[in-house]
Amino acid sequence: MSRTNPHNSSQDRELSRRGLLKTAGGLTAALAVGASASAVAGGTASAAPATFVHPGALHAYGELNRAKVRVAAGNDPWLSGWNRLTANGHSASTWNPNPQATIIRGGTGENYGTLYNDIHAAYQNALRWHVAGTTANGDAAVRILNAWSATLTTVTGNADRFLAAGIYGYQFANAAELMRGYSGFNLDRFKTMMLNVFYPLNNQFLNGHNDACITNYWANWDLCNMNSILAIAILCDDGAKYDQAVNYFKNGAGNGSITHAVPFIYDNVDGYALGQWQESGRDQGHTMMGMGQMGAFCEMAWSQGDDLYGYDANRFMKGAQYVAKYNLGQSVPFTTYTWGTGQNCAQQSHTAISSASRGQVRPVWDILYYHYAKRRGLSVPYIQAMAESVRPEGGGGDYGSASGGYDQLGFGTLMYAK
Repeated sequence: MSRTNPHNSSQDRELSRRGLLKTAGGLTAALAVGASASAVAGGTASAAPATFVHPGALHAYGELNRAKVRVAAGNDPWLSGWNRLTANGHSASTWNPNPQATIIRGGTGENYGTLYNDIHAAYQNALRWHVAGTTANGDAAVRILNAWSATLTTVTGNADRFLAAGIYGYQFANAAELMRGYSGFNLDRFKTMMLNVFYPLNNQFLNGHNDACITNYWANWDLCNMNSILAIAILCDDGAKYDQAVNYFKNGAGNGSITHAVPFIYDNVDGYALGQWQESGRDQGHTMMGMGQMGAFCEMAWSQGDDLYGYDANRFMKGAQYVAKYNLGQSVPFTTYTWGTGQNCAQQSHTAISSASRGQVRPVWDILYYHYAKRRGLSVPYIQAMAESVRPEGGGGDYGSASGGYDQLGFGTLMYAK
């Protein structure tokens, strides 16, 4: 299959050889399988590959191998990203997990910090094992993953339980995907935990939105649950769940679907097309969180041969350019954004972009710069400037102890530097 901008990574060539690389429309492919999808409004179509690529979530073989080669050669900026990883205490092979049977986010008895710290420790140790081959780090990652799959039975709390199920579900599944096949890793038990503890909440949220108006929740709430379903689908080789997540991205009625997350397009602003992000009138911290959430979703799909980055004429790219331009201190247009809240869809509006937390640093930009500029050869000056301004990107533990510092797995400079 060909594209307007051919890709040049070893991963792309492998996907193309196997007939798995799909066009930006992404609705059909030579190796697609039929599967029902739920939680969507509008048409659905099969997108899941007949055979899933592994490792095939945030990091496929091409990205992992590039990081390994570049770090071994001492090349920057990959080496700077590696040094950021090894300096993070979560990546230490001596990390001891603290698994809980019940995780609570929201309400009385919150303890979810225990979960996200252990997840990031598992992920960071997994990266160190892949890049440097250090058995102690691989053993540590597996020790953490096995401890939680043997213990966790419930994620609960107030409405925030859906955030926990989404954010930590997709992060957990990604850490496990990296350790697939490692000696001693109980993958089957881990899959059972993901399917029984995380997926039901993800599915419940996308279908029911906590019994609220469909637009009540911000884009990030949908996106993290979409991410969890997609990551679980990849981990478990589940075509139906894969289709559920991808179809929601394309057709979902909630704010995480692409046309709701980027509701307004401006065709020419200083020579570039921009897209207003759904949370831009709220604050910039959550807006940039959205860049990380949608970027993760698109990258996971890309690993399986679906180009959602380019879906609907690069709609996400236009949104990321918009967010980057504003957070670089430049002006952007804004269209009044109106939505329904609560159970009765009471109308509220944002009439201006919010300057709250403008310029906040989050490790979400190198992955976007790598895709659009390196893979696709497109001019994305605002994304580029943001990526360069926050490099080298760290991960959980590098951006404060609050949960917001753990909303993204990070280390984009190591894994995706151009």
